[in-house]
This record gives sequence, C-alpha cells and structure tokens, in this order.
Amino acid sequence: MGAIKNYVLHDNITQSPKKHNGRRLFFWIVLVSLIVLLVVGEVMLRRAAPILKGRVIETLSTRFNSHVELDDLQVSLVKGLAVSGGGLRIFAPDDVVAAGAKAPIISVQRFDFHARLIGLFLKPTHVGSVHVQGLAINIPPKSMRQSDKASQHRGKVKILVDELICDDSRLVIGTDNPDKDPKVFELQHIVLKDVGPNVPLHYDATLINAIPKGDIHAVGTFGPWDTEAPGESSVTGKYTFQHADLNTIKGIGGTLRSVGDFTGRLDRIEVQGIVDVPDFTLDTAKHPVPLHTQFSAIVDGTTGDTYLQPVNAKLGESEFSCQGAVVNIKGQGHTIDLDVDVPAGRIQDFLQLAVKTRPAVMTGVLAMKTKLHIRPGKESVTQKLRLRGTFGLKQIHFANPDVQDKVDMLSLRAEGHPREAKPGAEDVTSRMTGRFLMGDGKLTLQALEYTLPGATVQLQGVYTLDGKKFDFTGKVRTQAKLSQMVASRWKGWALKIVDPFFHKHGAGAEIPVKVTGTNTAPKFGLDIGHKDKKSD
Repeated sequence: MGAIKNYVLHDNITQSPKKHNGRRLFFWIVLVSLIVLLVVGEVMLRRAAPILKGRVIETLSTRFNSHVELDDLQVSLVKGLAVSGGGLRIFAPDDVVAAGAKAPIISVQRFDFHARLIGLFLKPTHVGSVHVQGLAINIPPKSMRQSDKASQHRGKVKILVDELICDDSRLVIGTDNPDKDPKVFELQHIVLKDVGPNVPLHYDATLINAIPKGDIHAVGTFGPWDTEAPGESSVTGKYTFQHADLNTIKGIGGTLRSVGDFTGRLDRIEVQGIVDVPDFTLDTAKHPVPLHTQFSAIVDGTTGDTYLQPVNAKLGESEFSCQGAVVNIKGQGHTIDLDVDVPAGRIQDFLQLAVKTRPAVMTGVLAMKTKLHIRPGKESVTQKLRLRGTFGLKQIHFANPDVQDKVDMLSLRAEGHPREAKPGAEDVTSRMTGRFLMGDGKLTLQALEYTLPGATVQLQGVYTLDGKKFDFTGKVRTQAKLSQMVASRWKGWALKIVDPFFHKHGAGAEIPVKVTGTNTAPKFGLDIGHKDKKSD
C-alpha cells in the first residue's frame, strides 16, 4: 500500500512541471500571435493609409459635392484605432466657386481621434472623442449657395461622435447686404456633445471677446445646422461674460460683468440678462460711477445687429430706461441709436460721470428725454457721442457756496428785499427747464429757463464739460422794479428814472444779462448789447 502511495506521489510530481510548461507555452504562443497580428495590422494600415486617405476624400467630396484636399492622414492600431491628420480643405461646389466663393468652406489644421474597433462596425459608425485644432468654416452669401437641396449628395458613411473638442475655431457667415460686413465668430475652445447628422449639438464654449476684451463662457444647444439658410438654425444657451475691460473701448472705462440666457434662431436670438459695471467712467471726467442694467434684446447673429427692448438701468442712484439699436456698418464698426428716458434721477450722478469738476456743480432732481447717437469710428466715445433732448430740473442747489450765495441774493433783490441780500443768506431752491445738445466735449443749452423765488432767468449758450468755460446770454425778469432792488435809498431814487425802460411785458424789470467765466469763478454782468431775439 505504501509503495502504491509513493508511486502516485512520484508520478504527480513528475507530471506537474510538464503541465505548467504547457500552459506557459500556450500563453506565449497566443501573446506572440497577437503581437504579430498587431504588427502585421499596423504595417497593413500604414500601407493602406493612402487608400484610406483616398476613401476619406471621396466620401467628403461626395457629401459636399465639391473638391476636397487632405495633406496628411495617419492610422494606428496600437491603442484601438487611432487616426490623425492635417491640412483638410473642403471647397465649395463648382457652381458656388464660379459665383465667387474661392476660399475653402471648411478647413482644419490638425485633427486626431481614438475609437474602439467595435465602434467601426456599428451603424452609424461610432467615435468617442475627436480633437480639432484650427477649424475654420466659411459660409458664402446666400446668393452663392446652392438652392437645390436635392442636388446635394450624402456620403454613405454616417458617423456619430460622442465629443468633438475644437480649439482656435472660426466661423464666418457671408452676407449679400452691401452695407454689412461678414459676421465672424472667434471661438477659443468649444466642446460639442453627441455630434451627428440632423440633431442639435450640445455645446460648452469659451471665447475671448475682442472689444470689450473679456472672457465669455456659454453652454446650450445649437442646430441642426441649416446649410441653405444658416440664420434659421436654432440656438439656446446661458452665458457669463466675465472681467470685460471697458478701457479697450476708447473713451470709457470700467470692468463689466454680464450673465443671461438666450433662445431663438441665429438671425433672431432673444437675449435677457443683467450687466454690472461697478466703476463705469467717461474720459471727460474719469470719475467712477456704478452702473447696473437689466436688459432684453433681439440679436441678429448673422450680422451682429442688436435691437434693445426697454432696458432698465441705474446710474449711481438714478434710474432710467432706454431702447434702440446697435447696427453694424460695413467697414466702419457699429452705430448706436437709443431713446433714453430719465423720469426722476439725480443730476449729480450724470454730472459726476460726464464733468471733470468735483463735487458736481449742482444737485437736483432731473427729468430728461433724449436721443443718444454714437457714430462709428476710432475716436473716443465721448467725441463720437451726441445727445439731443429736453430736460427739467427741480430742487436745484449749487455746490459752490459763492454761486449759491449769488443765487440767494438775486432772489432776495428780485423780490424787493435788497437789505437782506448778503452772503450767507438763507438758501433758496430753484428749477430749470430747457433743450440741450451735447457733443464734442461741450453742452449747448437752448431755451433755458431758470426760475427762482422772485425771478426768472432765460438763457442760451455753451458750457464745456471740463468746466473751463461758461458763455451764456439772456435776460432776467424780476418781480421787483429796478429801483426796488438796491439797498441804498439814494440809488433807489436815482433808478426810478430808468424804471420805465426796464419795466416790460408785465415784469417789474427785464434785464439783459450774461454769464461767463469758469465753473469755479463764474462772472455775472449786464449784457448791454443784448437785443431781444427768439430762441432757436
């Protein structure tokens, strides 16, 4: 029995190494076979690369019915299927080229993607992730595009891409409008999800906006792309515009932040959002004033034209609204036309923004309606800016004590209390109405009527926004006669002789005056050469 046990044990010991060696041999045979197959496959792919390159060109040429060029295509099986290449150019169809579209409609500097082999056998062909560098799409004007959709061929190969990552992309949409420039979209980085034929694209895009310079991040959906009418392609999304430097626009300054959402077609995008500029400035003053707006707009993404629906804004503590358009002018830039309504703002907020002198020359409640126009051009915004409208001011108080004293004393004299007309007299409030035109760094006032207790001042003239020049002429109509406005009894008796000459149109006195000088040192005097004339 012991002999049998020893025999079995000896037999197992002698056979186990053989079985083990057999398994190892099988493993190495399989491994070497796989390596050989991989090497053979790699070699075959490299030899077949020119054939595959021709197939790709043929497929794309059939799909777009046009000439296609591909400089380089490399295929490898080392990690699944790896494809890379560069210098892809897809030209417009022959009839479009004949119409004048010479540049490629699509070009790619470099591309690469990896796919599992099983994905190649699925219908549609399935690819995981594609990286594209330097994608440029040029959509010719509608007059150059094919109008017969039936003439467009479709390639046999249908591909579904899980993720398409594009860096440094550019989309140009041509226009038949002779007054418009082509619309250019510059995309620094964009990720498209579930890319396939006739389905909306889910995008996550980042771009650097040139003017004002800042970072824009947007997520949403786009498409399906309408080749015949790109403007009819659907678009939705949410955006954030961060750290926009308004100093890149000559004449204004500050840091802008905006968030919002949008939906619609590419040629009619409805946008709603807010804009915050905590330190908004104009170069005429360079005094920062907080600006906040809540807006609704219609944007034509094919031209860049923007139509503002009522925009509710707040400058400092002053609320106002505006509506109008920002329109692209070919070869020049944009022109801005807005209707602005300030129902009850603070005049000091607007003066602080526009006028260099501080504190603001006056305080008061402002009601204003104006048309704002900014022409295109390379000049400062404040040089291109034009304002024309009407205004009303009430509860006016001048910041300069000397100016306010002169107003207070004028009021007392006009009421017939000359003995009380001394510096330090009780302040009076006044009101003002008129028409104005602002542009080229100056404010022109027409039909200005300034009313205070006992008197009405009617003026017209020019005030420079740097505060260095006053030049106004007009007349003062007072309640009291001229002889009643002087404290000296003897001067009063002497002036009784001339009272009839100034006693006009139901006023105690009507006196021609002029105001000249500067904001800090105004000069008030009689305008001896004044002649009555109607305001413009």
